[in-house]
Amino acid sequence: MTTVIENNPQPDRLEVGTPLLEVKDLHVEFHTRDGIAKAVNGVNYSVAAGETLAVLGESGSGKSVTAQTIMGILDMPPGKVTQGEILYRGKDMLKMSNEERRQIRGRKIAMIFQDALSALNPVLSVGYQLGEMFRVHQGASKAEAKAKAIELMDRVRIPAAKQRVNDYPHQFSGGMRQRIMIAMALSLQPDLIIADEPTTALDVTVQAQVMDLLAELQAEYNMGLILITHDLGVVADVADKIAVMYAGRIVETAPVHDLYAKPSHPYTKGLLRSIPRLDQKGQELYAIKGLPPNLLKVPTGCAFNPRCDVATDLCRTEIPALHQVTGKDGVELTGRRSACHFWKETLHG
Repeated sequence: MTTVIENNPQPDRLEVGTPLLEVKDLHVEFHTRDGIAKAVNGVNYSVAAGETLAVLGESGSGKSVTAQTIMGILDMPPGKVTQGEILYRGKDMLKMSNEERRQIRGRKIAMIFQDALSALNPVLSVGYQLGEMFRVHQGASKAEAKAKAIELMDRVRIPAAKQRVNDYPHQFSGGMRQRIMIAMALSLQPDLIIADEPTTALDVTVQAQVMDLLAELQAEYNMGLILITHDLGVVADVADKIAVMYAGRIVETAPVHDLYAKPSHPYTKGLLRSIPRLDQKGQELYAIKGLPPNLLKVPTGCAFNPRCDVATDLCRTEIPALHQVTGKDGVELTGRRSACHFWKETLHG
């Protein structure tokens, strides 16, 4: 069957590797009755057409807040962007009008939300919700929108799409609902998809199916993909590069295979040690001690220092910069940066 995407090709589709989105020194804070919570503190990352960036970290690290700020769906107030730029194809979206942002949202940058059941309207059929994208943005009739919804459901491999197009979200399994969210994100052929914990609450088999589908569609249409997750096992086979976040800051960036082979930040090392392994059957699972910090009272110095086994007085007093990482020979390692005073010991020790 001819797909919706093939029927409506993007005339300005970027070639693989072309810069697409760049987040520069982004700061976001929330004003609450208890004080100011600095959720994002100077985040920098970029993604190109056809590239997958995985953003990792525990809950509260600022991953989703950054994504919501990119999409322009952060509640303001209480949220507030205090500094930074979000460049889409070189244009700062933070300086755009609401109408300009609306033209980008969904059409150029789309988002797959964490909880598909909550993101979908329970009283409207999935076909109606998929078709809405075409009715609103392309002026399609109800019949045309329904036909395109069926094509999209077929494209993301929902069985018997023609018969199920009038079903409601609760009538689908968790994996099928997530496929519907992917179809909705794909409907207007965006340049970039932000997938916020797309496999949460799914069993491992369905997780693999969803990730394989995302990777296949991305490769087919040269889309950029930002994959937000706390699960390093999910991204190992699909990401090109990784940004690890902690307490609103990026603490390490690296190409995916380099990071898995040799992390340069103690937090990343702890996350990797926390992954269950077949060769550790019967052993107690490793867990990073302590809890992520309260963003209203972030520790001085490196925010990770209360949980770090190698922290010194320097870590407790001075915030480390995001250093360029080098090999033992002093040569810079491409794409590798670490916000640790002792990254050399972690990487080469």
